[in-house]
Amino acid sequence: MATALGLDFGTTNTVLAQQSQGTDTTSVSFNSPAGTSNTMRTALSFMKDPQLGASALQVEAGAAAIRAFIDNPGDCRFLQSIKTFAASPLFQGTMVHARRFQFEDLMEVFLKRLEHYAGDNWPSQVSRVVTGRPVHFAGSSPDADLAMRRYNEALTRLGFPELHYVYEPVAAAFYFAQNLKHDATVLVADFGGGTSDFSLIRFETRAGRISAVPVGQSGVGIAGDQFDARMIENLVAPEIGKGSQFKSFGKRLDVPGNYYRNFARWNQLSIFKTTKEYTDLKALVRQAVEPEKLELFIDLIEHDEGYLLHQAVSATKMALSEAEEADFHFSALGKAGEKIVKRQEFESWIKGDLASITGALDDVLGKTRTDAGSVDKVFLTGGTSFVPAVRRIFSERFAADQIETGGELISIAHGLALIGERDDIDQWTVPVAA
Repeated sequence: MATALGLDFGTTNTVLAQQSQGTDTTSVSFNSPAGTSNTMRTALSFMKDPQLGASALQVEAGAAAIRAFIDNPGDCRFLQSIKTFAASPLFQGTMVHARRFQFEDLMEVFLKRLEHYAGDNWPSQVSRVVTGRPVHFAGSSPDADLAMRRYNEALTRLGFPELHYVYEPVAAAFYFAQNLKHDATVLVADFGGGTSDFSLIRFETRAGRISAVPVGQSGVGIAGDQFDARMIENLVAPEIGKGSQFKSFGKRLDVPGNYYRNFARWNQLSIFKTTKEYTDLKALVRQAVEPEKLELFIDLIEHDEGYLLHQAVSATKMALSEAEEADFHFSALGKAGEKIVKRQEFESWIKGDLASITGALDDVLGKTRTDAGSVDKVFLTGGTSFVPAVRRIFSERFAADQIETGGELISIAHGLALIGERDDIDQWTVPVAA
């Protein structure tokens, strides 16, 4: 019987898995008010519930949280992409219906909700939990040690006897390696919502047992969410005052750009709503040269349009992976929210981000002195790997028969579950700083 649980706590989606028979693995399934699924959107909703008591909150996670938010926009507090706050020293918690939640509290609440949704599907004999972590966390100045202490605190509260952490691309590589027919040097490129991570690993099979030697890792805190932010900066921000001005003591000054950096990170809008910056923005309307644009900005915040904006951007980005142009539709902007986006435009917006991702790839190959011909297989995983410009980074360096894809949503969790059953688990894990 499997005793390890693999936990891929992702920026966009969370997956849990266990080994079943041999090297086969299965995902834990969840039954929420929104239906049954093997993946859970990393999102939470909070609503006051008088039936539970004056200070009690009704909590939902995943698709159920999204539904609660859409059905009760004025009464529901919605938080998404919780993982992006893990490594931020500036994030000291957020107020939810007059209660402060630290990152550890949010992660704990989310995982307990998953346990509730799993019901009888929740593994009953878990002795160790193996959790994935990025090579580099998202954020401008991420503190990886802080993130891991926060992870450890949240998971400790759930009462698991053993906690282990493995680099996410290493777990994805291990999942992929189950299908290798020969010894191989494998480069795994894991593109999530918040980070792009690379691991170079040498896999060898002796007496039917896989062994691995980590050759090198690299990564950068840029991925799908950053691409979304670029689209918002170019398609939406100019319509709500980016580049506009306000009057002060007879002078015209630019509206501060930091307001739009916050807005572009759609998953942080519900937190932006509670900050002093947002209070300052509202006060600026009276001095604005184009007050109607800032008023529209404020309306978007007040009506919690962040999730609907995310849907619009994601739909356009996905369409651009299949076609040279796509429609952008965001009804909250009226006519200004109806635009046609060309793939060439989009790629120009993310040019700098692509360069950073390429730099991280160059870093792992350079510091390990590995040329493209020495890599036997390149495994691309994660949702952002579907973006054509990202794929070109690899197709321009590696032959077509070197590149493989698959398991974009499950590879990390299932690799973690397999590693968790090994007696040499310490060779795969990353220690947590005290």
